[in-house]
Amino acid sequence: MKNDQHQEDEIMTVSEVAEYLKISEVTTYKCVQEGKIPGFKIGRHWRIKRSDLVEFIEKQKQGERL
Repeated sequence: MKNDQHQEDEIMTVSEVAEYLKISEVTTYKCVQEGKIPGFKIGRHWRIKRSDLVEFIEKQKQGERL
């Protein structure tokens, strides 16, 4: 698997997403829980695929709002 492909398929935690977006973990958690940021649960823990996060960011840049 190429490094680019690996990074795109990377699974991130809420904490990592919050750090990446420079917002609080609480805000990130709420956005994921409400489906604004696409995520999935493994047990009790939310996970976000990096490629879904990139797509979310692109939508925000095009004027969509949280």
